[in-house]
Amino acid sequence: MSKTIHFTKMHGIGNDYIYVDTALNDIKDPAEASRIWSDRHCGIGGDGLVLIGRDKADFTMRIFNADGSEAKMCGNASRCVGKYLYEKGLTKETEIRLLTASGVKTLNINIKDGRVDTVTVDMGTPALSNEAQYVPSDELPDGTFVSMGNPHYVMFVDDADKADVESEGKRLEFDKAFPERCNIEFATVREDGIRVRVWERGSGITMACGTGACATAVAAAKTGRAGRKSRIIMDGGALDIEWREDGHVMMTGGAAFAFEGEIELSE
Repeated sequence: MSKTIHFTKMHGIGNDYIYVDTALNDIKDPAEASRIWSDRHCGIGGDGLVLIGRDKADFTMRIFNADGSEAKMCGNASRCVGKYLYEKGLTKETEIRLLTASGVKTLNINIKDGRVDTVTVDMGTPALSNEAQYVPSDELPDGTFVSMGNPHYVMFVDDADKADVESEGKRLEFDKAFPERCNIEFATVREDGIRVRVWERGSGITMACGTGACATAVAAAKTGRAGRKSRIIMDGGALDIEWREDGHVMMTGGAAFAFEGEIELSE
């Protein structure tokens, strides 16, 4: 037995997900759906699946990676959710409380000519240690651990564009130092900003990672490589990150619709 599911494909500077409004489409096994639909050859294609709900806060967001694992937070996806909600008429508010697996995040929708231009997300306060996510090890390459709700390990290298993200990222994601696995960033401070390439836990190399951009900005400030405001340049584009004096990390960037469609879901 199967049913038809309406979906919307969106991306935040190239970090692409499949978005489904759960008020209209019930998905009983989102992990399996994400594994099948994320396949770029045999499915819709994407870094994962995002479910938009209305249960608590103003709206809710659940994220499933391409391998079916559930993520706690994604900055790029949260900006896309903000654009989705506003431009599809589900809200006319420009401040939205979005419940995620890592807590409630506040989205500020920046409007230009009646459309969503950028979205600023209060990503909360970073943690530089988390016993459940990070066990320091002398065997790790030099880097800085930052948790943005999900774990990141940021390594500053001479040239991020030449880093072996595929092999090193995959190896470090599963290192015993990271009990919950880890997102891995390779970063280089340049005059135009901080160049970052990322290996996302559960998805592999992605065009961008919002929480990774925040983690990199925090790591750069913490190690004296940058101030509290940074422009993070990823494969898919740039994000502006501010680590405020009150400890909160603010992320600003765009979001875009790619296409919409319908797909059969077996039950």
